[in-house]
Amino acid sequence: MWDFETEPGYQRDLDWVDAFVRDEVEPLDLVLGDPYDKTDERARRLVRPLQDQVRERGLWACHLRPELGGQGYGQVRLALLNELLGRSRWAPSVFGCQAPDSGNAEILARYGTEEQKARYLQPLLDGEISSCYSMTEPHAGADPTLFTTRAVREGDEWVIDGEKWFSSNARHAAFLLVMVVTNPEAGPHRSMSMFIVPAGAPGLVNVRDAGIGTESPEHSSHGYLRFTGVRVPAENLLGEPGEAFAIAQTRLGGGRIHHGMRTIAQMRRAFDLMTERAVSRTTRHGRLADMQSTQDKIAESWIDIEQFRLLLLRTAWLIDRHQDYRAVRKDIAAVKVAMPRVYHDVVQRAMHLHGALGISNEMPFSAMMVDAQVMATADGPTEVHRQTLARQVLRDVAPGEPLFGSGHLPTRTEAARRHVAARLEHEVAAL
Repeated sequence: MWDFETEPGYQRDLDWVDAFVRDEVEPLDLVLGDPYDKTDERARRLVRPLQDQVRERGLWACHLRPELGGQGYGQVRLALLNELLGRSRWAPSVFGCQAPDSGNAEILARYGTEEQKARYLQPLLDGEISSCYSMTEPHAGADPTLFTTRAVREGDEWVIDGEKWFSSNARHAAFLLVMVVTNPEAGPHRSMSMFIVPAGAPGLVNVRDAGIGTESPEHSSHGYLRFTGVRVPAENLLGEPGEAFAIAQTRLGGGRIHHGMRTIAQMRRAFDLMTERAVSRTTRHGRLADMQSTQDKIAESWIDIEQFRLLLLRTAWLIDRHQDYRAVRKDIAAVKVAMPRVYHDVVQRAMHLHGALGISNEMPFSAMMVDAQVMATADGPTEVHRQTLARQVLRDVAPGEPLFGSGHLPTRTEAARRHVAARLEHEVAAL
């Protein structure tokens, strides 16, 4: 049965989160630095008490199973929570669900040994360290079938050589999860394995940190990494050799839907600023809100946001129902395709309505526009997901008559006449 209401108990939690993020967390965005920099003691002193409040409320790391300290919430509940947390870049860290740490924690929880969990997972869950997910490569982008970074077994160690590109959070990470080729002769989905590589391992060099858009070098955090004879113990392998592709899908399916959840918050933020501007700003012809072009922008934006939100919540509901990301590939792909388009369009309208102020660095719209393009690339480019969606849709379509197809009106009319004539003959015979 469909239900568009949240159960009262959880709604009370959401109401608390709404006020808590607005009053206590969003101000941190304006005065603190990088949430992933665990060496910033000033930030940690300010954030720890907030994290304690979240824990006391039972809302810490809600995406994790209860035995790992979370609530084991399904995707629908997480969606409702994340559309509040997405308003602030510090909020996910305050609530213990920041990417890429959240996805890395899921991998370690599912595939890690007890020793790996004790050394890497628990400090990550406690918010004491940050982590990095290192997958893409300079020449290959996100296509794992083109990866060339290799790991070769030598005795009780694996030796890694190659380069990785845009490794999120590399500069602050205590460890990296690295996806590398271990058996190039195997099929494209069985040739790679995943390893835990401690930060500072001999032979691991951060060539440089790339930023997003106009980020300054000191705020850039997507590492261009070079591995030269990096040795890791054999026990740093996650899962079995050749399982990296399957392991990666464990985090990517959830990551794609979580990106959409948080993006809704940014869409709403832009929309709220747009509507505020419309009723506050006047020209010689009256308020912006009274002009048809402004009304068009607001109406289109409201429709876009609500349509996308319903698509996302339905997809979250399907994930909860099937408990299998593969069964919901089509829907997740649709969310991934729609997200950057809706995000861009809403922000562009809000930016335009603000005029010169909108494009200045005194408003958040320029950063949002760049972020929309990040969403079109993160966890796989939009074009790939369009193909996935189309293939999933076409897979279940039966071919029609090749010349005119099933919609050909003359053919359908003739078939209808035969059908009606047969019924009339049957009724006459019955008399």
